[in-house]
Amino acid sequence: MVIKLGVLLSGSGSTLQNILDLSRRKDLDANVVCVIGSRETAYGLERARLQNVPALAIPRKDYPDTAAFSDAIWRELRRHEVDLVVLAGFMSLITVPADFAHRIMNVHPALVPAFCGQGMYGHHVHEAVLAYGAKITGVTVHFVDEHYDHGPIILQEAVPVLENDTPDTLAERVQAKEREMYPRAIQLFADGRLKVEGRLVRIL
Repeated sequence: MVIKLGVLLSGSGSTLQNILDLSRRKDLDANVVCVIGSRETAYGLERARLQNVPALAIPRKDYPDTAAFSDAIWRELRRHEVDLVVLAGFMSLITVPADFAHRIMNVHPALVPAFCGQGMYGHHVHEAVLAYGAKITGVTVHFVDEHYDHGPIILQEAVPVLENDTPDTLAERVQAKEREMYPRAIQLFADGRLKVEGRLVRIL
């Protein structure tokens, strides 16, 4: 079954591009039908338009609170009848309505619950990993709830931290792992192989 994806982003859209490329090559049973940016300047919106995917900015600054901002996003996603929502560098907290429970995914560039939570994104994560002297970091794909980097974990894999790593070199290896794992999790969802039991996600 080919599922409909809605993608939320705030930046360049490199994760979106990876998903679009895999979908176009038929290596992923999912089509992106809607892209929403929390910033009008997010280049990910332009990436979507170049692929003739409907793209819309819903700026966080235009809404008085998280609830109003979230309502605007869910209205648009429901209009496109998406099966799964994928966060792709989305920097804003959103509420999760009942009809989207366990239908929103995020990828985090560390092994949750380590180096995660509010303010822990992108290079901030890799800098924190190196400052702590951790020997292993990694990638976590998880379902989204109403807390940062907190929902049930779908997939996790480790990435070694090398002695001469910089935030840039570590980010490069972590991002390569993200490009592999995120589509794998989306495909598991498309195949109906994910079953959530409390905090445990079983792969059937």
